[in-house]
This record gives sequence, structure tokens and C-alpha cells, in this order.
Amino acid sequence: MRKLYDFALITILFDQLIKNGLLFFMSFGQSITVIPNFFSITLIGNTGAAFSILSSNTLLLIVISVVVLNLIYFFLIKGKKLNDFEQISYGLLIGGIIGNLIDRALHMQVIDYLDFTFFGYNFPVFNLADIAIVISMVFIGIQVIKGDKNEVSSKGK
Repeated sequence: MRKLYDFALITILFDQLIKNGLLFFMSFGQSITVIPNFFSITLIGNTGAAFSILSSNTLLLIVISVVVLNLIYFFLIKGKKLNDFEQISYGLLIGGIIGNLIDRALHMQVIDYLDFTFFGYNFPVFNLADIAIVISMVFIGIQVIKGDKNEVSSKGK
């Protein structure tokens, strides 16, 4: 379980360090072009979840985050012998959720800053915690598919 806690803590620390650094040096709405027509650092506050879903429902999103963290712990982690890949996956997921939860609790919004444009489409601005959550979901999906294949092949023998 050491890897799970390490990945969660590292994710939270880097997420909060970046966000607080940007809050110190930038103003909301300010944008710094890093790669023209591709990548900018744009400081915004998001009162919703992904793609601004449930906008301005901060208290509900805080409650949902706490409930999800508890569900992850009690149904997916507690009492289980997790392999390294599962520990990393859940560590990233928990770290990402807590990183955004801290923002909601302290700022009543999530601090987003990564702003990409692909082929003329400007994607919604996001942050490191969001990346950790997405990567963890990909890893968990791989684990589920891999687990299903192992289950099928062991039943066939």
C-alpha cells in the first residue's frame, strides 16, 4: 500500500504547488502563450466538475468527492492485496480527487490552467489533478480488461 499513498501524496503536492504558484504569479483570466496556437497557461476557476458540469454546485461537488473517496476506500482498497499497478492507479485517482477537493474547499472552485488547442478546437482548460484522474481511469480500465482476460483463460483450462 506504500505506493498507493506515495502516488496520492505526490499528486496532491505537485497539484497544489503548481496551482498556488500560478495563483501567486497570475491573475484569473490571464493567459501566457507557451506554444502559439497549441498550448497556453490560462488561469481560470471552474465552479463545476468536468466540462463545467454542475457549475456553481460547490457544496454538492464536495459531498460527491468525499463520498467517492469513501467508496473507493471501502470497496476497492480496504482489506485487498493490491499489486503495484493497482496501487499506482488508485493513488493517482485519490490524489487527483483530493487535489480538486482542496481547491473546492479553499477557493470554492477548482483552479485550472492547462489550455490546449488542437486543429482549431480549444479544449476546456484543466489541471494536473484532472490528468491524474484520467490516467488512473485508463489504468483501472486496463486492469479490468486484463483481469477479465485472465478470468476467462483460467476458466477455459
